[in-house]
Amino acid sequence: MGLILPGEFLRNEDALVEPEGEPGMRKTAIPIIVLLVLQALWLETSRAGDPGRPEFSEEFAKQEEIYHSRGEQVPEGYVTGRSLLSYTLILSSEFDRALANLGSRDRWLDIGAGAGRAILDYYTSRYDLMHVEGRERRGKKASAVAISIEDRRTPAWHESAASLGAGKIQYFFGRRLREYSSEELGRFQVITDVLGGFSYSQNLSLFMEKVLAFLELGGSVFTLLQDVQSEKGTSPPYYAGSPFLTEIVNSSGSEVRVCSWLKSITCVEVACESKESLQPPLETYRIRKVCNDVVVPALVPRHFQAGTPPERGFQLRNK
Repeated sequence: MGLILPGEFLRNEDALVEPEGEPGMRKTAIPIIVLLVLQALWLETSRAGDPGRPEFSEEFAKQEEIYHSRGEQVPEGYVTGRSLLSYTLILSSEFDRALANLGSRDRWLDIGAGAGRAILDYYTSRYDLMHVEGRERRGKKASAVAISIEDRRTPAWHESAASLGAGKIQYFFGRRLREYSSEELGRFQVITDVLGGFSYSQNLSLFMEKVLAFLELGGSVFTLLQDVQSEKGTSPPYYAGSPFLTEIVNSSGSEVRVCSWLKSITCVEVACESKESLQPPLETYRIRKVCNDVVVPALVPRHFQAGTPPERGFQLRNK
């Protein structure tokens, strides 16, 4: 099942449903093994984001096959060419304005950017026509950086990079986010992650630490999860008899909602917004950095099942 928008958008060539298929697949053609591991086995390795046990390694290898797939081998639900309009439709309602308000001295980081289509859309005249208000105040557009596990740049990316001039748009690939330093990437006023690392990371707490380290004070991260328990706690799993795609429990095994976990991070303001009209339903997050002493409550990986996106379970680490 792909991610489905209300019918009015399905006829739009730039809408969320794209030729490759949309994320939302609980399973792929790859055989899946459900894995549960006791927290004590992971106290040291979870911080590195690579638990390293054979059982987890098998699922991680399957996930790597998805990342590196090409052509007909790309599984249904793994999209690499999502448009900026798609971002606007499924991210927080505040995202469009935040991006439009960026000026020439500002920077935008797109994590899990794939072919970088959303960034290319930002530099088009069509985007300018849709965001006339404040254009003179903004001046020239912000710089943008795309990060992807694989190099999925198209001729359109290279043409735009050449026409925009050196350094206006950059593309990094071949490494996980945790492998980049602030000195290498710099800081950003806006960070987006649309079914990228936030939905796929094997170590969610380490991922968030890195993301917030790249965020300027006063800047915002815009991301989402699909098939996750909502802030209100009223949404059942999309697939009957299956867990949510991302679940967190505390030391006693009680549910911790992702929205609540994000709000427990120090030095951030978090807004959670459910979009139940989409199928599967999703929850979007706007995370604004308000001070620099960021502390992310640590999560221990306890379950990982490869997919697009994968099924993940975490447990809060005891202090």
